[in-house]
Amino acid sequence: MAGYLTTHVLDTARGTPASELLIRLFRIEDGAKRQLAEMTTNDDGRTDSPILPEDRFETGTYELVFMAGAYLRSQPGSQDGLPFLDDIPIRFRMEDPDAHYHVPLLLSPYGYSTYRGS
Repeated sequence: MAGYLTTHVLDTARGTPASELLIRLFRIEDGAKRQLAEMTTNDDGRTDSPILPEDRFETGTYELVFMAGAYLRSQPGSQDGLPFLDDIPIRFRMEDPDAHYHVPLLLSPYGYSTYRGS
């Protein structure tokens, strides 16, 4: 089994999955960022397929960038103007070539958290 990367986003302020949130994946090598993927979350707050599938998986340093500002502005009842949070970068390493890495984002208008999921 080859490794792969998945993610999902939960809107903890609303208690729902965060749908229609744009996510970009970058590989970091020698200080340079190279974009590998761009996906939007579905109604379950997940991407329809792994953001980094088995056939493209390599160990190394990566960065997921969650476009939270656009999502937060689009929500009913959002305040006019710019939200407190905008793009949220999460940089991490994947070392096991056969592992499933899952990096979720728990999001609210004024804070977020993440962890290595399963």
